[in-house]
Amino acid sequence: MLSDYKVFVIAIFAVSYLGIIIFTRKKSYFAGLGALGILILSIVAPESLASGGKRIDSLFFLLKSINWNVLGIFVGTLIIAEAFIESKVPALIAHFLVSKSKNVGVAILYICIMASFISAFVENVATVLIVAPIALEIADRQKISPVPFLIGIAVSSNLQGTATLIGDPPSMILAGYMKITFNQFFALNGRPGIFFAVQIGAVASFFVLYLFYRRYKNPVYESERDRITSWFPTYLIVAMIFLLAVSSIIDPNFSYLSGAISMFLGIIASIWFIRKAGIDKTELIKKMDFDTLLFLASIFVLVGGLRSAGVMEDIAAFTVNKLGSNIFIIYTVTVWGSVLISAFVDNVPYITAMIPAVVLVADRLSISPYLLVFGLLIGSCLGGNITHVGASANVVSVAILKRRGYYVGLKQFSKIGLPFTLAATLTSYVFVWFVWR
Repeated sequence: MLSDYKVFVIAIFAVSYLGIIIFTRKKSYFAGLGALGILILSIVAPESLASGGKRIDSLFFLLKSINWNVLGIFVGTLIIAEAFIESKVPALIAHFLVSKSKNVGVAILYICIMASFISAFVENVATVLIVAPIALEIADRQKISPVPFLIGIAVSSNLQGTATLIGDPPSMILAGYMKITFNQFFALNGRPGIFFAVQIGAVASFFVLYLFYRRYKNPVYESERDRITSWFPTYLIVAMIFLLAVSSIIDPNFSYLSGAISMFLGIIASIWFIRKAGIDKTELIKKMDFDTLLFLASIFVLVGGLRSAGVMEDIAAFTVNKLGSNIFIIYTVTVWGSVLISAFVDNVPYITAMIPAVVLVADRLSISPYLLVFGLLIGSCLGGNITHVGASANVVSVAILKRRGYYVGLKQFSKIGLPFTLAATLTSYVFVWFVWR
C-alpha cells in the first residue's frame, strides 16, 4: 500500500515527466515546477523524507541531492567549448581532413569521425555547431543534399559523448552518482572502462556510415582555410583533460574537485572571451545555457524525491520479482529497454531516475553494479540516435537543415540513425557483458 506522501511524489514526477516529453522546448520549466513542487511537499507533508527526522531535514536532503560537482563540470566545459569554437581551431582541423580526402564520401566520413572525437570532450550540441558548416559547404559545392551528412554528424557526436566524464550530461550524472572519476572511464577495478565499450561500438557504427557515404564518389573542392584567432582555448581543453585526470587521484570520491577545476578554467575562458575575443559580458552571458542548467538541477531534485520516498526500492523489487534472478535477461532488458525509451524521451531525466534503481537491483542480485549502470548509460545515450527528437544534437541538426529548406522527419532520420544505433549498441552491449558480468 503506497503512503499518501509517496503517491504525491510519484504524481508530481509523472506530470513533470509528461510535460518534458510533450513540450520539449519548455522542458526546463516543467522540470523546475516539478522540483519546486517536491520541495514544497517536503516542507508541508506530514511525513519526513529522512526517517525520524524533521521536515527541515527533508528540504536539506533534496537540496543536497543536487550534484553540484556535475553542474560545475557542465558550466565550465560549456564556456571552454564556446571559446574553442570562437578560436577557429575546429574549422582548421576539418579543413585538414577534407584536404586529405579522395572524394566527398570519405570527406564526410572523416568529418563524422572528427565530430565523434570532439564530442568526447565538448558538449554534443556545441560539436554539431562546430562541424556542421563544413559539411554544408561541401554539399553546396557539390550541389547535393546535406541531409545525410548532418544526420551522420549528429549521431556521431551523440556516440562519443558517452565515452568520457565530460562528454555529455548523462556521463556526468553517472559519474556523480557512482563516484567514478575521469580516469575510471578508461580503466576501473582492473578492467576496461566504458570508454573502450564505446570505441568498439564506434568501429561498427562508422562502418554503417561508410556504407551510406560510399556512393558519393565526386572529388572534393577545397574551401578557403579559416584563420586561427587563438590557440589559447585549445590549451585550456588540454589542461582540463590533464587536471581532471590528476583530480581522480586527489579526489577519488568525485565529490568536488572536478567541478571546481572545470569552473576555474571556465572563468579563465570567460576572461579570454572578454579581453581577447572582444565579446562583451552581455553577449558572453547569452552564450550560457541556463536552460539546461536549470533542467539538470531540477531533475536532481525530482529524482531525489523519488529516492527518499522509497520509489527506487519499489522499482528494484518489482524488477527482480518479474524478471527473476537471471542476470543476462535483466541486463538485456536494461540496455534495450533504455534504447527504446530514449529514442523518444530525454535521456537526462531517464538515466538520473534509473541509476539508483539498477544499483539496487544489482545489490539484490549480489552482482557488480557496473554491469547494469554501464548498460543503462549505453542504451539511454545511443537510443537517442534512432529518431530526430531523441537527442538535442539531432534536434539542432534538423533545425539547421530546416533553415535551408530541408525538412527531415522520423523516417528519413531513422534510415541512418536506426542501423547506426543497432550497430553501436549491439557491439557495446556484448563488450560490457563479457567484461563486467
